[in-house]
Amino acid sequence: MKVVLVSAVALIDVDGRVLLAQRPEGKSMAGLWEFPGGKVEPGESPETALVRELHEELGIETWNSCLAPLTFASHAYDDFHLLMPLFACRKWQGIPQSREGQALKWVRGAELRDHPMPPADIPLIPILRDWL
Repeated sequence: MKVVLVSAVALIDVDGRVLLAQRPEGKSMAGLWEFPGGKVEPGESPETALVRELHEELGIETWNSCLAPLTFASHAYDDFHLLMPLFACRKWQGIPQSREGQALKWVRGAELRDHPMPPADIPLIPILRDWL
């Protein structure tokens, strides 16, 4: 089974809320909410991939030094196995804005479960909620 490495981030604002992005129509699992991020390209570290993805998807700048490893997901989907480190980030420049048609929403830790998420993301919620 193919292993896919995807890097994700919990962007945490000054009020302790986490940014979620909704998968747009036309993508697999459209309509589900997820942590921003994306595939790690060959030769990239998970941190470098996140810095790139946050710039491309949300128009914000951050740095490897601002990404704190928090936990990870390991989940078998039907046609691939997802390995996804989740980082926490409290420092960036710019205001996150949708650049790829995805809805964005700032959510309190207690409200994370109210948003339908891909199966791999669900086990991350209690860990993140306890950490906030």
